[in-house]
Amino acid sequence: MNPTSRRASASQESLHRIFTIPEAPDSTLGVIEKEMSENLLGFLGQHIVAVEKPLNEIEKDFACSALPEEPEFVSDHMHHLLEKLVAQSVHTSSPSFIGHMTSALPYFILPLSKLMVGLNQNLVKIETSKAFTPLERQVLGMMHRLVYGNHDEFYQQWMHSADHSLGAMCSGGTVANLTALWVARNNLLKADGDFKGVAREGLFNALKHYQYDGLAILVSERGHYSLKKSADVLGIGQDSVIAIPTDENNKIDLQKLEQKCQALTDNNIRILSLVGVAGTTETGNIDPLKEMAAIAQRFNCHFHVDAAWGGATLLSNKHRGLMDGIELADSVTIDAHKQMYVPMGAGLVVFKNPASVAAIEHHAEYILRKGSKDLGSHTLEGSRPGMAMLVYASLHIISRQGYEMLINQSIEKAHYFAEQINNHPEFELVTSPELCLLTYRYVPKEVQAMLEIASDEQVEVINSLLDKLTKFIQKRQRENGKSFVSRTRIEVSRYQGKKVLVFRVVLANPLTTKEILNDILAEQCELAKESQQYLPELLAHVANT
Repeated sequence: MNPTSRRASASQESLHRIFTIPEAPDSTLGVIEKEMSENLLGFLGQHIVAVEKPLNEIEKDFACSALPEEPEFVSDHMHHLLEKLVAQSVHTSSPSFIGHMTSALPYFILPLSKLMVGLNQNLVKIETSKAFTPLERQVLGMMHRLVYGNHDEFYQQWMHSADHSLGAMCSGGTVANLTALWVARNNLLKADGDFKGVAREGLFNALKHYQYDGLAILVSERGHYSLKKSADVLGIGQDSVIAIPTDENNKIDLQKLEQKCQALTDNNIRILSLVGVAGTTETGNIDPLKEMAAIAQRFNCHFHVDAAWGGATLLSNKHRGLMDGIELADSVTIDAHKQMYVPMGAGLVVFKNPASVAAIEHHAEYILRKGSKDLGSHTLEGSRPGMAMLVYASLHIISRQGYEMLINQSIEKAHYFAEQINNHPEFELVTSPELCLLTYRYVPKEVQAMLEIASDEQVEVINSLLDKLTKFIQKRQRENGKSFVSRTRIEVSRYQGKKVLVFRVVLANPLTTKEILNDILAEQCELAKESQQYLPELLAHVANT
């Protein structure tokens, strides 16, 4: 906190001022706004430290639980935030930050976000959002059309219908997936005769009425963890989310999926939903969606596609064929805050049938009245901001053609990086990119030669040593702060399906260059040589084998 001779006080005048009078241009806040509007990357690069500070040290700055009794001046508090918060934040927009699905944002997002926050619209109801409601319905119509490709007449009929919804804006893929499965559950266990439906009577009575011994959700072993959370919340139970093995390309094994569906059916377990993954979190692969849709139809169950990551690929005419079959899904999740370059908190789910969401319709006397076009009547979340405005603006400012260029470049960059890894004697490409994700690891050439001829037992020992080296390199690279890749553990078919630790990269940032990618490999080579324990131990083991 900068020392000051002034002392802030709580008064009617000061409270009125902070609601009505902006900060002066030369104030700390004014300067920050100016710097960010003129050079966002420069501001972030200057204010976010390069060297990692241990989390337990950062926690000391946020250790006091006492509520502040005395107010602070805005400028003083901004100095505090710059020093304690901003300086220890992650530079997600850096072109060398390629470890996660968070990327740089377009500059226009900053003023539009300020406008959105200033308007402070609550999308639960028209009375608190007015024009934002038809705008959000239009955005959902655009995204529905992107997935399902219906004609103008379809959208003219359903997009603004009070009793229907083409989907829901959500805070992210987790809520979107939950919403899809919620709709599927309520439609499956709907009111029937004297039974009032699962929404009214609960899961126990629903299963008893329909005489099922349980419900199941089937997804590949690469499925997102949000599905287990959804099953938990919906009362189905996490163990009812059944992971189906994948093939050597990280896609669901269709034969094993069908066999499991039949076995469950034979045991009176009703299949609630098959979930296809269009862009797995770890490897970026896409399930055979068309074939999964056919299996879902045979077993008369809801087909949901989790395209939180890969859904934006539909904006590319060149690559949308990778999503073949997604148009057969009953529901689809897409995160705009991933490859559509919108800030966090902009997920969505769309439903093929506009009447599907009637199964989760809810009303209240003071809000969400029957017959209104309030969006909250068909959403899990109540109060929420107008993030659809940023999706709407991005679709118009960037356009489909612009998005296609961004997506194509990302996929091309991933293929370039995969080629560099394949051609480098010290690296092993573990999973090839289908979208713009890939995994690899540092493996000295003599170790690669040994892996080719080693027994299964020897391979397991070598991979255990490589895991330790991979973790060392990844942590040191993160601590150095020049670049960042993440790490994960995945099953690899050529190693008897055993899990190995790998580097994981996401090449969605349009500012990431080929030179940066080459530098990252060079840095990892140097970091490996800094290992005084793991690399020598690995090389010694191979030499003595």
